[in-house]
Amino acid sequence: MANHQINVKINGSYHKAEVESRLLLVHLLRETLSMTGTHIGCDTTHCGACTVLLDGQPVKSCTVLAVQADGREVTTVEGLVQGGQLHPVQEGFWQEHGLQCGYCTPGMMLTSVALLKENNDPSELEIRQAISGNLCRCTGYVNIIKAVQHAAGKLRAQA
Repeated sequence: MANHQINVKINGSYHKAEVESRLLLVHLLRETLSMTGTHIGCDTTHCGACTVLLDGQPVKSCTVLAVQADGREVTTVEGLVQGGQLHPVQEGFWQEHGLQCGYCTPGMMLTSVALLKENNDPSELEIRQAISGNLCRCTGYVNIIKAVQHAAGKLRAQA
């Protein structure tokens, strides 16, 4: 199996790694770089627990090869906090009780960040459509939607 040198900007910092061709991005993050905020759920793209932002777009890192991230920018849940301040999406999940067990939360948050970057005033339907690739078995989604709406309001107020 061939190894490849890759350079990836993750959460604002550059990382070099030598990886096998078959290494998945989720394993690069969790095992090689010890960024365990990205969760592994199903390994089949169904649950969305492993969602990260790749060049600002949500992707399920259990089906993206690490070599595909070479020269690109990855944002994980660890990268949402800026200057010691929670991102408005993180604050929304906290304020609106948008999590229970927390397993889906990193993927839900990153999907929500991408949505709010494109649309800072989404309807409930637009939020539901955006997070439809992320499964939650605990909350019933009501508080997750409230959390995204809370974040949207905060982002609009900051603009």
